[in-house]
Formats: sequence, structure tokens, C-alpha cells
Amino acid sequence: MSADRSETRWFKSSYSGGSRDCVEVAFIEGDSVGVRDSKDRQGPALAFDPAAWDAFTASTRSGRFDRS
Repeated sequence: MSADRSETRWFKSSYSGGSRDCVEVAFIEGDSVGVRDSKDRQGPALAFDPAAWDAFTASTRSGRFDRS
């Protein structure tokens, strides 16, 4: 992901409850989804194509990653 993210609009889930211990997501121009640590906003960010992000969020909602 490009180093200049000054114009990127990041957001947290409404489920975060104001906690700083979560990730932030941005829909990046050029058809990618950015993900970063909310505690380190100037740090590295990951970029995913929309299909991969959709598959991840669907798996998360389904409980696939829940600990047993």
C-alpha cells in the first residue's frame, strides 16, 4: 500500500465501542481495501482486493474464526 495515506478516510466498526484496540478500514481508490492498527495510525497498513476482504468478513460473521 502506498505510503501517502493522508487523504484516505479510515473508519472503525460501530461495534468497537470507542476502544482503541481494534483495526481501521478504508476503501481505497483503485479498488482495494486498506486495513491498519488503530493504535499505530502512521504505521504500516495492509491492502486487499475487495473479493478477498468480502471472503474474510463473511467468514468472520459466520463464526469460522471463533475460538472453541
